[in-house]
Amino acid sequence: MNETESLNLAKQLIARPSVTPDDKGCQQLLAERLGKIGFIAEEMNFGDTKNIWLRRGDSAPLFCFAGHTDVVPTGPLEKWDSPPFEPTERDGRLYGRGAADMKTSIACFVTACERFVAENPNYQGSIALLITSDEEGDAHDGTTKVVDALKARGEQIDYCIVGEPTAVETLGDTIKNGRRGSLSGNLTIKGKQGHIAYPHLALNPVHTFAPALAEMVATEWDKGNQYFPPTGFQVSNINGGTGATNVIPGTLNVKFNFRFSTASTDIGLKQHVHDILDNHGISYDLDWLLSGQPFLTEAGRLTEVARQAIAQVCGVEAELSTSGGTSDGRFIKAIASELIELGPSNASIHQVNENVALEDIPKLSAIYEAMLKDLL
Repeated sequence: MNETESLNLAKQLIARPSVTPDDKGCQQLLAERLGKIGFIAEEMNFGDTKNIWLRRGDSAPLFCFAGHTDVVPTGPLEKWDSPPFEPTERDGRLYGRGAADMKTSIACFVTACERFVAENPNYQGSIALLITSDEEGDAHDGTTKVVDALKARGEQIDYCIVGEPTAVETLGDTIKNGRRGSLSGNLTIKGKQGHIAYPHLALNPVHTFAPALAEMVATEWDKGNQYFPPTGFQVSNINGGTGATNVIPGTLNVKFNFRFSTASTDIGLKQHVHDILDNHGISYDLDWLLSGQPFLTEAGRLTEVARQAIAQVCGVEAELSTSGGTSDGRFIKAIASELIELGPSNASIHQVNENVALEDIPKLSAIYEAMLKDLL
């Protein structure tokens, strides 16, 4: 494929050092470019986070591309083979921070829209882009706030593509049609500090918690379902003691996380944990943090069209997956009837020498364009 506009735009975006939550003018560049083909730009900024809602048309169905212009920090500059914010072509690949996650996808959103509108200026429906600069950071003032604002005024998305990098081996081999939720606990077990030679005068929180931990590790929280594996429980940190070998600690701090499927709820998981701790007679404090609810798009019109477009452009049969961490899809699904994630390879994301295959860039744009043609 000879299309080069996507590559050129990807380079322009990569050249802007938009380390989260700094947008560095990326969204303005998108607004200026899409404004030429009739998109109306609405800035929806909250705190230090820049967000933009770009829309062309006011009728249903609404097809939305969603993504983020912010990138993670570069890491040690001396480890990069070329400067991270100087997009570089080398050995058939485009290198630069954000190349895979996810400025190439955003560039392909734009070029797909440009070609589609040029060929179909009077299409039925609407196209939108929801772009934030706070996906790689705290995500407090980004997509979640935009979704709240859109919901408040009754806007509903029919089809949404989040451009997160999803390919494992080759472009188009994986479509994410859901993600697990993330629920973290910060648990403090209360004991009584004392001399290790006089345990009857102390209460060791490590000992009191051990049976409860064993039960939590052995618990089957759910069986998963057609799209999700069973919910997983993992301890990420345990800390207790004064550093001395002759002191029984007075407290034990435990940090743990659930990656949970739609077969469970955060309320149910919390209650189950409290029940285990209470049944073991443990004195404790427990603070919870829900980072994101699980979301799922059942195999349907959007996944069917995506698979057809991938087969047409890449000759690949795409698989549906719900693996990986969280994404902004967890917020958008509240106003989106169908939502998937579809983008380039995820092999180098957040790494030194982040890159995408040059041959994949026009193909990704062509996939997005084919989906627009099929759904609008």
